[in-house]
Amino acid sequence: MSDSLSISLTMALGGAVPALAIGIIASAALKAIGRNPEAASAIQTNMILGMAFAEAIAIYSLVVALIIKFV
Repeated sequence: MSDSLSISLTMALGGAVPALAIGIIASAALKAIGRNPEAASAIQTNMILGMAFAEAIAIYSLVVALIIKFV
């Protein structure tokens, strides 16, 4: 497999999967807040933490793509 194809696949999957995960997390949090508005602050805190972890995966894929390119 060529380097450019490897980099492209790494970034495509590394960007699409965390984006899907962030959408699922936000959807679940909004549904939970709709059911129990009193717990909105706790739900929002956990939602932001989950989104940060999902976004970290995208950053890791960028690092892997750069390693593939330059090594």
